[in-house]
Amino acid sequence: MTITAFSSGRTPAGHAPEVRAAARHIGRRRFLSATGAAVALAFAVDLPATGVAAAAELDAARIDTHPFTLGVASGDPQPSSVVLWTRLAPLPYQPDGGLPAERIAVDWEVAGDQAFATVVARGTATAHPEFHHTVHVEVEGLDPGRVFYYRFRTGTWLSETGRTRTAPAAGSAVSQLTFATVACQAYHEGYFTAHRHLAQDDVDIVFHLGDYLYEYAVDSAGGARAYTDRVLPSHFDHEAATLEDYRLRYALYKTDPDLRAAHAAHPFVVTWDDHETENNYAGDHPENAVPTSEFLLRRAAAYRAYWENQPLRLPQLPAGPDMRLYRRLQWGALAQFDVLDTRQYRSDQAYGDVPHVPGPETADPSRTMTGATQERWLLDGWRDSRALWNVVPQQVCFSQRKMDLDAAAKVSMDAWDGYPAARRRILDGAKAAGVENLMVLTGDVHVGYAFDVKDDFDDPASRTLGTEIVATSVASGKDGADRPANWSTYMTANPHLKFYNGRRGYTRLTLGQTQARADFRTVPYVTTPGAAITTAASFVTEVGDQGLKPA
Repeated sequence: MTITAFSSGRTPAGHAPEVRAAARHIGRRRFLSATGAAVALAFAVDLPATGVAAAAELDAARIDTHPFTLGVASGDPQPSSVVLWTRLAPLPYQPDGGLPAERIAVDWEVAGDQAFATVVARGTATAHPEFHHTVHVEVEGLDPGRVFYYRFRTGTWLSETGRTRTAPAAGSAVSQLTFATVACQAYHEGYFTAHRHLAQDDVDIVFHLGDYLYEYAVDSAGGARAYTDRVLPSHFDHEAATLEDYRLRYALYKTDPDLRAAHAAHPFVVTWDDHETENNYAGDHPENAVPTSEFLLRRAAAYRAYWENQPLRLPQLPAGPDMRLYRRLQWGALAQFDVLDTRQYRSDQAYGDVPHVPGPETADPSRTMTGATQERWLLDGWRDSRALWNVVPQQVCFSQRKMDLDAAAKVSMDAWDGYPAARRRILDGAKAAGVENLMVLTGDVHVGYAFDVKDDFDDPASRTLGTEIVATSVASGKDGADRPANWSTYMTANPHLKFYNGRRGYTRLTLGQTQARADFRTVPYVTTPGAAITTAASFVTEVGDQGLKPA
């Protein structure tokens, strides 16, 4: 049984009576502690209540079509461990992927060389039908700070080879780290050309900052891609709302060859924003007027499909509509990465979630972007950090971003500007912890920004506490422009904004012992494939002297 789909007009078409009955058990609770509620939710989103080992086993020799159509991926590198991912789907655009509801054995191996002459780890995993025949392998016992190659095999079929790496040993001296940030890849708005270039770039790791997919409809021609050589199935042409919908949408995205290439080339660290579930949702508050209980069923389906289709570890496995996605990674003594989730726990947006001048609603000190537990986790992590750089990969604009030149300017209610007390607590926490080299990484807005993070954004002369690097979109917003229509307004209204560009692309960042560098890599178009990439601008910030300067 699945949740009835929503129409493309973004209003609920209505849930089946059984789903409504299950939803009543959930109410507005964010965490399901009652067994009855958990079972009801599992039933409602087509998850087995009896565990994942109930299915019969399929002889992999019976698979007569290449099953690794969605590629391979790796992620969340630790000093001795990395997680590997793949999914078996001979027919990826079918709901069942072209496989029966049976378990399938999948062999994996990791080597120190691309020819697999020196295999350092191997084993067999099970692709369970309950997890849509996805595979997550947490490989342990690897040497730190090393590049490795990996692949999967089932029956007579061999996957492509992926390249990954482990983090340096804890606390070890590291001279440099180069990584990329990407965000916002609406399939229907353009080609993933930026990912093709990223696959060829020499970076150690990639941070995906959200909107990995969009719930919106994709027509038979792929939207702005305007396919003439293929026709996409009609089941993509409605908004995703059910577990089957979200799973199929990931299949569509992961058949993109440029995204597959980027995943195969680099380990990813992923976090979500809103579109992996629904536009601009906030905690258990949906975008539109549907009962909270029904929205939590949709959120449960979206979260499960997200975990299934990303290189995430077992601690991130969701429980109903809840998933612990915030987590911490270390890169020797050079950097600590505190990956945030600014969607699942936030207060509802103020003033109807439209641009608004700050007022009593936004000033409410009880408003939170991260929830109290995650906020405390972040501040405690900074207090204990011994890293040279403290980096915060997250979703929405952290720095103040005035949207007009009025004395009382409008700001975004969906960004940290709509939660100023929460932002103040974060900045005060950084100061109290003695964080001297703070960098915030952001996606969401489909443009590239470079901000100085000020102690008081209304006082340009106040202390610069860190920097914020905002990655533009991979495809969302279509081709874009070097200078969007509001470029002059934003640059004038926000003196701490040092760069603003509206083309598609990614950012490449290098952390070193004396400075960090950010390169904004952009392409001139995405509505047709094959664009070349250039560096639109580069900036540096110095260790112990934060503030962006042109490189």
